[in-house]
Amino acid sequence: MSLKERITEDMKNAMRAKDTERLGTIRLLLAALKQREVDERIVLDDAAVVAITDKLIKQRKDSISQFQAANRHDLADKEAAEIVVLQAYMPQQLSAEEVAAAVKAAVEQTGATGAQEMGRVMAVLKAQLAGRADMTAVSAQVKAALSGAK
Repeated sequence: MSLKERITEDMKNAMRAKDTERLGTIRLLLAALKQREVDERIVLDDAAVVAITDKLIKQRKDSISQFQAANRHDLADKEAAEIVVLQAYMPQQLSAEEVAAAVKAAVEQTGATGAQEMGRVMAVLKAQLAGRADMTAVSAQVKAALSGAK
């Protein structure tokens, strides 16, 4: 069963269980998937579904910080609940050690020696780690590794 089919089944189950919060979040995800399929005239594979889900999670995290800054904890809590639902469709996150090993391997693979070559290293890592690691943290590790490589 593809990830998109699993999301559709979860929507049906949420409808049967009358779980309105979960249902709303799943419908938002399915709408984002359908929008991408219509816009680009493609059928999404699991990697594309993960990428879209990751983007929605990032949007929710940004919203949470904005809502907390505006002292709107009720809306921040709603966004946090949506993140929990969306993360069920993400692959297992890598540990810090696994990410560090992947960064080291990518630096060695590309032969990068300085910060100016960070883009090449990140391109390799993005393909390997998309959806399985926080790319902001990965970027910081790459920067540290390349500054130490000089």
